[in-house]
Amino acid sequence: MTSTDRAPEAELDLVVARRTDEADGVVSLVLRRPDGGDLPVWEPGAHIDLLLDGPDAPAGAAGPGGLTRPYSLCSSPGDRRAWRIAVLREPAGRGGSARVHDRLAEGDTVRVRGPRNHFALAPSPAYLFLAGGIGITPLVPMVEEAERHGRTWELVYGGRALGSMAFREELRGRYGDRVRPWPEETHGLLDLDTLLGTPRPGTLVYCCGPEPLLTAVEEACRKWPEGALRVERFTPGEQTAPVLDGTFEIDLARTGLTLAVPPGKSVLDVVEAAGVQVLTSCREGTCGTCETEVLAGEVDHRDSLLTPAERAANDTMMICVSRAACPKLVLDL
Repeated sequence: MTSTDRAPEAELDLVVARRTDEADGVVSLVLRRPDGGDLPVWEPGAHIDLLLDGPDAPAGAAGPGGLTRPYSLCSSPGDRRAWRIAVLREPAGRGGSARVHDRLAEGDTVRVRGPRNHFALAPSPAYLFLAGGIGITPLVPMVEEAERHGRTWELVYGGRALGSMAFREELRGRYGDRVRPWPEETHGLLDLDTLLGTPRPGTLVYCCGPEPLLTAVEEACRKWPEGALRVERFTPGEQTAPVLDGTFEIDLARTGLTLAVPPGKSVLDVVEAAGVQVLTSCREGTCGTCETEVLAGEVDHRDSLLTPAERAANDTMMICVSRAACPKLVLDL
């Protein structure tokens, strides 16, 4: 989906209607409009951005001017009155999860942008869902959607321990043995040889979790049909050296600017320095907020979102990380 294909994103001030400790280090927030009205439509796999306050802002005043962090929606797409997200406290993170855990309480207002979806659930007669830790969040509504349409599915849910696995009891209560918790402390790592060693015709694999799990699943699925595996990353994948070592140019078609992008600077850095406003969030190539249409030129794709087919189409790029594979790119900015 290119930047010109997207539906306009909403930017809303929502109230934290409920806050729940879901598991060790995981808190969920249920967000509603202050007037109780409907929220924008979304589909499984979508996420929203929280625009979090700065470190010195008063509690209960979360809003623009601080960090922007994406979180997957893990509520029911059929419930137009509430959005739910779940946030894992990341001690080694960049501060977003700490602000959610330490500063957002029931009754607070937080600015939200979205929803946006780069992990959509494609039609299929059967699904295998693989979750690792907080990677369960986008899969919760996917399971609901698969069940609603009468599809064959199973969910294998890995985590450090049962106490660290958010929504485990909720999922088991709704779906029984089709949800298979796999705590590492008693079961070891997920048995990918058994789960993925033999390709299953007509089955799509959806996986979300930490990078080691995603890398292992990608390796295990090499014998599966192309496009059978869909993954979502919370952290960027490993990158090779850029195709071009030197400076390249970008023409901004709408603003009429021609800018030079040197080594060590991203397209996003250069565009922002020139005063062109672009929506951003992760700045790591994992969320899709800065996706920009490419009108001409060849892209060195360095994001963790686009599929091989989307990269080959060469009509969009994540300007926070991706670069040029040619002397000049023309962008719809």
